[in-house]
Amino acid sequence: MATTVTRKWQITIPKPVRAGLGLAPGDAVLFEWAPDGRVVLCKAVTDRPASRFDSLRGCAGPGLSTDAIMALTRGEG
Repeated sequence: MATTVTRKWQITIPKPVRAGLGLAPGDAVLFEWAPDGRVVLCKAVTDRPASRFDSLRGCAGPGLSTDAIMALTRGEG
């Protein structure tokens, strides 16, 4: 498979390669030099640190209704 380098030095990864590597939008890729001079494209393994907000997800109660929030905003409550 071949692809073309654009004027902005970008390339499109062909669909069979994306599928074979299990790539999705936003995934990082890694270019590595092989001993014979070829460049190998790999899916980068990124262990993202847990977000400081992850522990707070889903902790809030049902909260106020939209009407109640609007009343508070207008000073009616």
